[in-house]
Amino acid sequence: MNDKAPPYLDMSALGMLGTVLVADEDEAYLAELEKLGQQRMVRVITARSLEEALERARGQWLDGALLHVHLGGPEGGFAAAARLRGEPGLQGLPLAFFSADTSFVHRVAAAHAGASLYLPRPFSALEFTEAVERMVAARRPERSRVLVVDDNENTLRALCHIVAADGVEVVGLSNPYRLVEALSEHRPDLLLLDVEMPGPSGFDLCRIVRAIPEWQQLPVLFITSRMEVEFRLEAFQAGADDYLTKPVLREELLARMHSRLERGRLARDRSERDALTGMLLRRAFLEGLRTRLAESKRRQEPVAVCFLDLDHFKRVNDTYGHLAGDRVLSRLGLLLLSRFRREDVRGRWGGEEFVLALPATTAERARDILARSARELEGVEFEGDQGQRFHITFSAGIAEAPRDGVDVEALLRAADERVYRAKAAGRNRIEL
Repeated sequence: MNDKAPPYLDMSALGMLGTVLVADEDEAYLAELEKLGQQRMVRVITARSLEEALERARGQWLDGALLHVHLGGPEGGFAAAARLRGEPGLQGLPLAFFSADTSFVHRVAAAHAGASLYLPRPFSALEFTEAVERMVAARRPERSRVLVVDDNENTLRALCHIVAADGVEVVGLSNPYRLVEALSEHRPDLLLLDVEMPGPSGFDLCRIVRAIPEWQQLPVLFITSRMEVEFRLEAFQAGADDYLTKPVLREELLARMHSRLERGRLARDRSERDALTGMLLRRAFLEGLRTRLAESKRRQEPVAVCFLDLDHFKRVNDTYGHLAGDRVLSRLGLLLLSRFRREDVRGRWGGEEFVLALPATTAERARDILARSARELEGVEFEGDQGQRFHITFSAGIAEAPRDGVDVEALLRAADERVYRAKAAGRNRIEL
């Protein structure tokens, strides 16, 4: 008899958005959520009690758990959360609670239980999807990048060591005059600035950063040995988000840094993503593409840039209704979000057009990847507003950096021209 637990299975590798455990005593509601999960490409594991939840959670990958507040009795969900997080491998499991009772008392109790979300019951398909996406992001966090600027080499090395040891990608800069260049090259998620430096001070550098539209929302943390009120006022007037005093405590630095990174990520998600498809909006996609191009240039690796255009989409709206068209767009968005790597950049360009950037990928390899997604979309049967059944395809064009260009405009132009070539050749094609 094999008494070893089966290995954890990451469902993203199988094309799912994520895997969540939902615990509620209402069997009918659980069945609805299972169906909703199938529609939103989420694997939903259901449980009707704490014991069943513990049994279902053991030995498999979970991206998060949604627990009814009153599971097994008044406020029993909070105790269930503690038990779940006591299981091996689930100590950091993202949690969400749901209930028809959205009182302040229960919200506070949920926060103390470690929940990052509190949802009404019943919750909508959009609320469910957003909750899963947030838990997946917390469970499998993307590597953030921090730029540390300090003219003292010893201090710079010490700060970089602290930040890098916590799993964050860090770039150290000892020459403050290269700050603007470093921002463009490395595109950090947070800037850590020493205040007292010869030449431009940290205040000067922060003002320079805030004067650049692209970096006005970048979190900036100051490090200083000064504590007087005048300094604190000047720091915030210069545009700082926070500051730490020397000597810097490792735990305090990491706590403040991660707090700012998390808030920044959530703010970007709200402002940068299309509500219908979950894909990045055009400006956010372009920023991500520029970042991938800069990284790939340093590593001397190719980047595939792909334009996708749904075939005869106007006919779908006219024949089957605009709600049916929305269902097509939503399904393609979920397909693209779940079938690609976390480092790939995916966006909705506008209307029925989507765009992808695949780092370390040739155009030929990108064609093979897109072809699988095209076959999967073609196999989906959609329902019109009057119950009609229909299928849909897309055409795509792919450009490759540096072969077809090294800047964003040249690559997008080349990919766009190839989309038109694919459509002229009969649609449902991918052109290189």
